[in-house]
Amino acid sequence: MIEWFQEIWSGLTWGTIALGAGLFVGSLTLSFISIAIVLVKIPANYFSSHYQEDFMPDSPWIVRWGAVIAKNIFGVFLILLGIVLSLPGVPGQGILTILLGLIMLDIPGKRPLEARIIKRPAVFEAANRLRARFGKAPLVVD
Repeated sequence: MIEWFQEIWSGLTWGTIALGAGLFVGSLTLSFISIAIVLVKIPANYFSSHYQEDFMPDSPWIVRWGAVIAKNIFGVFLILLGIVLSLPGVPGQGILTILLGLIMLDIPGKRPLEARIIKRPAVFEAANRLRARFGKAPLVVD
C-alpha cells in the first residue's frame, strides 16, 4: 500500500494536478448548471402523486424514442456521477445529482425514491430557494 502511494506521489506533476483540478471544476460546474436547469424547469407539482408525465407528446415516434433513450442514458450517467460526488472527500452536490438522474430515468418505482430525496429538508429548501431566484413557484410534495 505504501509503495503504491509513493508511486502515485512521485508521478504527480503540476500538469497532472492542473488537469485533475480542471476536470473537477468542469464536472462540478456542469453538475450545478444541470441541476439548476432541471429544478427550475420541472413543474411545481412534479413530486406530487397526481402528476402525469407525457414526454414530447407532439413529436414523431422516432424522435420521441430517440429522446427517451438519450434521456435515460444521461440519467444513468448523472446517478453514477452523484454517487461519486457523495463519497467522502469529494466535494459536490451528490444527492441533488442523484435526484436529477432519477428525474431523467423512465423506470417503474422511481417516484417514491424521488419523493424520499426531495423531502429531505435541506434538499427541499435548496430546490425551492433556487426556484424562487428564477421566479418559479415552490415545489409541491404530498
